[in-house]
Amino acid sequence: MNYYDKEILRILIEAGSDGLSVQHIARNVFNACNSFFTPIDSSEVYKYVQNYLRKMSKDRNSMIESPRRGIYRLNAENKNSQQLYLLLLDDKEEGEKPKPIEDNSLSLF
Repeated sequence: MNYYDKEILRILIEAGSDGLSVQHIARNVFNACNSFFTPIDSSEVYKYVQNYLRKMSKDRNSMIESPRRGIYRLNAENKNSQQLYLLLLDDKEEGEKPKPIEDNSLSLF
């Protein structure tokens, strides 16, 4: 699986049931993958994202669906999509660490 593919799926998970347009997904992938040392072309990222979403949304049982033209979201009825949601929830729960208790007492020195 390509790094762009992972970013596309992560963005679609965060978008939820409303979905996002190809332009917004491509912009988020570009911002996530572009760096000073490895610059990428935004038009190439857009073409890749567009082709990937078209290819992955052709089948009714695929992970990605298009509820209306130009808008894509994860298919909630697909088993792989449900697993991705669960993995994201696990990652968020692990990322939330309890805040350390601040000592507000006066210092002796």
